[in-house]
Amino acid sequence: MNSKGLDYFILALVIIGAVNWGLVGFFRFNLVTFLFGEMTTISRIVYAVVGIAGLYVISMFGRVSSVGE
Repeated sequence: MNSKGLDYFILALVIIGAVNWGLVGFFRFNLVTFLFGEMTTISRIVYAVVGIAGLYVISMFGRVSSVGE
C-alpha cells in the first residue's frame, strides 16, 4: 500500500472515531460498545487503533503544509 492509500485509510479511521465521539456527545450512544461490548478485547483494540490513527494524522499537518510551498 502506498503512502497516499495509507493516508486515506488512516483518515477514514479518524473520521469513524470522530463520528463515534459525536454520537457519544449528542446521544450518549457509543457505537463501539454497541457493536463489540463494553471494554472487551475487540473494543479495546478498536479504541487503540483509532487512537494510533489520530496520532498518525498529526504527521499529515507537516506534509500538507509543505505541499503548498
